[in-house]
Amino acid sequence: MPINLYPIAKQLLFRIDPERAHHLTIEGLRRAAMLGLAKPLLAPHLADAPVEVMGLKFPNRLGLAAGMDKAGNCVAGFGAMGFGHVEVGTVTPRPQPGNDKPRLFRLKQAGAIINRMGFNNPGIEQMLCNLADSAQGFRGILGINIGKNFDTPLDKAADDYLICLRRAYARADYITINFSSPNTKNLRELQQADAARSLLSQLKSEQAELADEHGKYVPLAIKIAPDLEDEHIRELGALFAELEMDAVIATNTTISREAVQGLGHADEAGGLSGRPVREASTHVVRILKETLGDALPIIGVGGISCGADAREKIDAGAALVQVYTGLIYRGNALVSECLRALA
Repeated sequence: MPINLYPIAKQLLFRIDPERAHHLTIEGLRRAAMLGLAKPLLAPHLADAPVEVMGLKFPNRLGLAAGMDKAGNCVAGFGAMGFGHVEVGTVTPRPQPGNDKPRLFRLKQAGAIINRMGFNNPGIEQMLCNLADSAQGFRGILGINIGKNFDTPLDKAADDYLICLRRAYARADYITINFSSPNTKNLRELQQADAARSLLSQLKSEQAELADEHGKYVPLAIKIAPDLEDEHIRELGALFAELEMDAVIATNTTISREAVQGLGHADEAGGLSGRPVREASTHVVRILKETLGDALPIIGVGGISCGADAREKIDAGAALVQVYTGLIYRGNALVSECLRALA
């Protein structure tokens, strides 16, 4: 069994600024992986339970959601924890610092986080350099989550996504189109049907050309918000199926504060993640499954803080699940628990 030192580490990490704690954790895990210590300390020692999704063979159904490793610095470290896939990013064509600090807040009573990071990342070129080192020895599936720079006009957004798609294609096992973050101004407008059709059609066309050029097919997933009306979800689902997208990730963070009213930091701007978004994200998974059937797979993410939550997403129709905020509150114990629940 893995050694669970995280409860001790958490006491220290939760005494300092959340963003600083995040960077310290990533750097510590990166160094442990470099020294060959991460796997002996953290690996859950469970047999693989492989599953094929998007034409890819995943070692298990559990993945790390985008946002945790924005720069692609720690892929092997997270792989050592037992994740069958790691999604890095969101990455943009050019480096950008993101929004002003402070921009990350803990809502401890709710097991939640609010962030307004704003796609802070080193840019696609530096990420690819980082991955050349950090993904060595990683035997799982690597996803690269792509977005647009904050200052790129919305009518030029496709240009940014195409740049990232072309550069990430050779390195990624799959690529996620993120047009659902609430922290880049007007980005969610790309989820409107006409805008989504235009953007995704261009990306699918480019995907076909890149597949010929590289001699391999890299699937495209789309990440959507939990704040959409049911009819809008169905409309998008039908569009994804029509355009033959490869997967849909449900969901991103929520702008709703209904579940955290009155708590400290609840009024901070940004996307809310963690336990309060579990029901909303699972509802989106169910609506998508009803709409899509087996036309394309769903990756469920949002509010997974125990093994039962992970199983709930699968029972609702997801083929894979991802965690993020739950990992901040529970550490590697959550990974082991989810893997057992999903095996």
